[in-house]
Amino acid sequence: MDGGELAGAERRVWAAMPAGTRTALAGLSGADLRTLLLSVARDRAATVRPPEVVRRWREDRFVRPARADPRLLAQVEARMWQLLPADTAGVELSPVVPVGACSAVAPVSQNRIVTTMRASEVLSDPTNALAIEAAVRRRRQSEVHLAAAHRVLRAQDFGSGASAHFRLFALVSSTRDTGSGHTEARLLIRHLTYWRTVLAELAPAAAPQLHVTTFDDRVVRERLADTVRPALEGSAVPLLDEPERSRGRGYYTGCALRITLLNGSLEIGDGGLTDWTARLTGDAKERCLVSCLATERLVDGINH
Repeated sequence: MDGGELAGAERRVWAAMPAGTRTALAGLSGADLRTLLLSVARDRAATVRPPEVVRRWREDRFVRPARADPRLLAQVEARMWQLLPADTAGVELSPVVPVGACSAVAPVSQNRIVTTMRASEVLSDPTNALAIEAAVRRRRQSEVHLAAAHRVLRAQDFGSGASAHFRLFALVSSTRDTGSGHTEARLLIRHLTYWRTVLAELAPAAAPQLHVTTFDDRVVRERLADTVRPALEGSAVPLLDEPERSRGRGYYTGCALRITLLNGSLEIGDGGLTDWTARLTGDAKERCLVSCLATERLVDGINH
């Protein structure tokens, strides 16, 4: 359902409600609204019969099992954990995060996220959750590097046959700016080196590539040329400029990354510089780089 359809559905539902319903609900405290919604859910669940559960299991894209072989995923992700730098902390994230975890810091519609009735939302992107954890840890650490592997659920329809949930292996790094783009360059080298190592070992025959785009940031562009690229020379996994990319502008700040297989035809990962930990800590000097890879797509590319 697109934005126009959703708005139309909302108007239809509110029009069918008794006058004053919306105002009354808006005036409830968070605790009272949750109590109301939980009671409605309990009443609706009481009417569900086993055949309906089976039908939903077959037809609902939110609950259908993934097609991936969990044994292959486990093997790939186990090696990805082993390849991480020793100073990267692993985080086992909760299935839910505070409501607004994505939309509060990034231009993401809440309609794309599965919101619960308990002031939380189902995890839709581990990089957002890791950024929150990084902001908390930055109070006692000068530099934070985190990683997580998690199955995420997203509300948008990805097309016929596509799953609404999939696994992502994510990295988030955060530290204070030292000026002249040197912090951004160091973080970029760190993430790109890791993904290059993963691709070179796990998918060497799948024509892996790394792509980089700068968004109107002269300093970052200069550091890419004089610092990042020299540090990444001599690899079988090329780092390619992608100046034509516009996706991610406004979401990422300064620079965006992309990870592909099959000579660029299969995208398996994304990332970029963000202002998330700066906004979460209230410190404009904070720098944050996020990146992630879809492990199910990686396995598909390896077996292509």
